[in-house]
Amino acid sequence: MNVKVISRNVGFALLVSALFMFFSVLVSISNPTGNDSALAALSISCLITFLVGIFPFIFVRKSEAITLQDGYMIIFLSWTLSFIFGMLPYALWGGPFSVINSLFESVSGYTTTGATILSNVESIPKSLLFWRSSTHFIGGLGVVVFLLLIIPSSSPVRLRLTNMEVSSLSRDGYQSRTFKTVFIFTYVYVGLTFAAFICYLLCGMSAFDAINHAFSVVATGGFSTKNLSLASFHSVSINIVSMVFMVLGSMHFGYIYLSIVNHSVKPLNNPVTKLYLLSMLVFSLILSFYFKITGIYTGWGDALMNGSFHVISMSSSTGLAISDNVTWPFAVTAIIIFLMIQCGCSGSTAGGVKCDRTLVLFKALGRQIRTAIHPSTVKEIKFGERVMKDEMVYQSVLYITLYLIVILISSGVCILSGVDSENSFVSSVSCLGNIGPALGRYGNLGNYDSMNVISKLTLVVDMFLGRVEIYPILAAFSLMFTFKRK
Repeated sequence: MNVKVISRNVGFALLVSALFMFFSVLVSISNPTGNDSALAALSISCLITFLVGIFPFIFVRKSEAITLQDGYMIIFLSWTLSFIFGMLPYALWGGPFSVINSLFESVSGYTTTGATILSNVESIPKSLLFWRSSTHFIGGLGVVVFLLLIIPSSSPVRLRLTNMEVSSLSRDGYQSRTFKTVFIFTYVYVGLTFAAFICYLLCGMSAFDAINHAFSVVATGGFSTKNLSLASFHSVSINIVSMVFMVLGSMHFGYIYLSIVNHSVKPLNNPVTKLYLLSMLVFSLILSFYFKITGIYTGWGDALMNGSFHVISMSSSTGLAISDNVTWPFAVTAIIIFLMIQCGCSGSTAGGVKCDRTLVLFKALGRQIRTAIHPSTVKEIKFGERVMKDEMVYQSVLYITLYLIVILISSGVCILSGVDSENSFVSSVSCLGNIGPALGRYGNLGNYDSMNVISKLTLVVDMFLGRVEIYPILAAFSLMFTFKRK
């Protein structure tokens, strides 16, 4: 492995975090009533992160050569060190942030999971809340994507890392050269964030709440500045704006870009987008109808709003809430768990196995049934006009299998550590899917503070695996194990 190229690229990832820590320091300084209590913690964290990040640029020579192994280590270390240095502001500030809680909050932010250990969000200084939301913005775009934005398009480093960071499921949707893919994703991501910020302002949010929730909703993260999440605002317009941007944030950014530049919705007319939007519509109607007939909500308006909002929130892996799900019955829980496993589309900021793989799985099952009935007929799996190779089908089905295995293992570890089986399972599904809130005690208006250390560490691993889609992490560990043996 090339230590030079790895250290320089990982160093840049830390500089991105240092930059947003500096912005958080400015938020603290700009407080009308004087510097808030997080100023020292953020300033020290910013300085430490900056010095460690800039070190390779001063003392390590630049190297363009990069291997497959180097690429995996850059991705793994960029995320891991971002988690570690990102927890410094929490740990240095103190309060509810023990070391494990600081790590949990940091990983949850960067992976856009939105799970929290905080029981009283509004007691946290504004500058620290801004840092917390900033980790969503960084993680939604991706620490490696920030790196790719400044690497020359002709660099072999850029080509290699782009192919690793961008899922193979999503590449076709960009319909452009590899080096443009990163810029397209960035244009759409930043554009949606700015649009969400303006819309929240127009709906009556303060500038501080608007920027924090814009960071959260487009990154499909879920951190809020309020204890009751969006329920604190009691605003139908804010709920609707949030639903629109949760849907957009969980759709393929390449298709959104093509729709904008071509002034046409035709690029969105593809099987994956249709399945995703249809599934949200159907489950929203089912949940809303169930809420109404069971009397959970007495009016059709409340039933439709709560059913639609929470289906979209879970499907997009955002996790924002407008009501508490702690008392929801099992029938609702079963629907939510399915949505938490599937989530949004590839090429977006959403988590889960992705709607693309769900469609591949359904098509593969259909082909097997047709083959059993008509063995001599040649069957192909198509995505619109594109014929999928068996290798891609195999990879998708294998990933879903591996994903479910990880859920079972992490659930088992949580159960053995003392968490009840229901909460262990749903929390594992939620954190691996980067959704955040689970159900019951750890629901959308609850928190994970009461979990023991082993369970929190297990969920931290789940969040990391869900964000980078398992394979790069397994590859990095395999490389480290092989390197040690040598």
